[in-house]
Amino acid sequence: QALFNLLIPDHAADAFCPPRLSEPGLWDLLVERLLGGLSHWDAEHFLFIAERGYLYEHNCAFFPLYPLSVRAVAEGALWPLQRLLRLRSRLLLSAVLLNSLFSVLAAAALYKLGCVVLQCRRVAFLAAVLFSVSPANVFMAAAYSESMFAFLAFSAMWQLEKGQSWLSGLLFSLASGVRANGLVNAGFFLYSRGKCFALQLQVGSGLVRRRPPLWKQLLSLASSAVLVCAGIFLPFALFQYYAYVRFCSPGTGREQTVPRPLLQLALDKGYRLAAVNGVKPPWCSQRFPVVYSYIQDAYWNVGLLRYFELRQIPNFLLALPVTLLGSWAAWTYVTANPRHCLTLGLARRKSEEEGKPRAGFCCPAVFVYVVHATVLLAFGFFCMHVQVLTRFLGSSSPILYWFSAHLLHEHEPFLRSEGTDNQTVAPRSEKSLLGKSGSCGKGASANPVVRLLLNCTLITPLSKCVLGFFLAYWLLGLVLHCNCLPWT
Repeated sequence: QALFNLLIPDHAADAFCPPRLSEPGLWDLLVERLLGGLSHWDAEHFLFIAERGYLYEHNCAFFPLYPLSVRAVAEGALWPLQRLLRLRSRLLLSAVLLNSLFSVLAAAALYKLGCVVLQCRRVAFLAAVLFSVSPANVFMAAAYSESMFAFLAFSAMWQLEKGQSWLSGLLFSLASGVRANGLVNAGFFLYSRGKCFALQLQVGSGLVRRRPPLWKQLLSLASSAVLVCAGIFLPFALFQYYAYVRFCSPGTGREQTVPRPLLQLALDKGYRLAAVNGVKPPWCSQRFPVVYSYIQDAYWNVGLLRYFELRQIPNFLLALPVTLLGSWAAWTYVTANPRHCLTLGLARRKSEEEGKPRAGFCCPAVFVYVVHATVLLAFGFFCMHVQVLTRFLGSSSPILYWFSAHLLHEHEPFLRSEGTDNQTVAPRSEKSLLGKSGSCGKGASANPVVRLLLNCTLITPLSKCVLGFFLAYWLLGLVLHCNCLPWT
């Protein structure tokens, strides 16, 4: 990133770029030279919020938990550097350190989740390695909230699969304080509760007497669902209330506390500050004043089919690989499990009754994740700026990595020849498994992706396409994003 940022001049993009209010020192210039490429586009919003709070109305499109975390680390762990670095530089350094940590933790959580859901350690490990070279990787490193959201979402899914409902609900709640699409994760908890209830109704008649009455089960189901969903929606509701108080309640002399350069930026760009002279934004008068939806509509023209224009064809082409991969994943799963999909996974299968659950991407437990990824894909394709689909799915759903790992594992002889333990989770140490998974001769790498790349002339065309997509977007993301050029 530092190399590309040094060699390629930055593009003069029409993006949010607030003025620096203090002269940088020598160490500030060094940090900017090394890490400045990770502070462009939306990263400017997050760093500005961490430094100045929600000064402009359109800043409220970015949720508070990530910038609060960045500020906490900058003021806490990096406090000894305050004599060397100004706050802006410490915030950038804090964001990069946090995202490095969250990316590693997200990969670990994805691996653990894959072991539980897929019942196949090989595919789970391969998916985690693919996450490490995600096509959205530049956003996992830059001062964006993607890595934090991925860590919280994957960890919450893992805890829910383990039966830790309340811990899962807490993590899902934190995730909804990072990104708005965290609200959709409430569906995982609702489906989990509904499936347990449906399967309990299908058990043998001999066990019916041992269960509590039906009305008690329904009451317990409804109460737990309401409580957990309320907890997941709470951060979103609190943030909308904060924005309403901040921008819809007139303040006396509040504009005088804003530095003059930032006031001038608001005048030049048309940014709206907090309510001044009794003038309120239009969304304040709505029956349910939600600033997030208003900003998406008024500032970025986000809405159903609004992006379907001829001039947006390059952006649709940019999102084409992840669109095809996500659609292919859904089609593969539906064709492999038509009855399971028609019954929404609520009917007990013969294999489950015999105690022999299927393993791999097409196993029954993947159903809810396929539905989640398909919903995000459809919403992003038809209602959002389509080029963000890569990082939108890459930080929200494990399907992109599970299906890619499935394709490599099923169609690549280099991986299939390693063994046949892909049916269940073998009771052995992960260290021995990883050692075996890379045993392809003297000095062979234990990393399956590296192994495929070392034999790139011999792998199948499908493997080349999958790895080419991941690595090409990984590299292009660094080159383009870090120089203010348009990217996903």
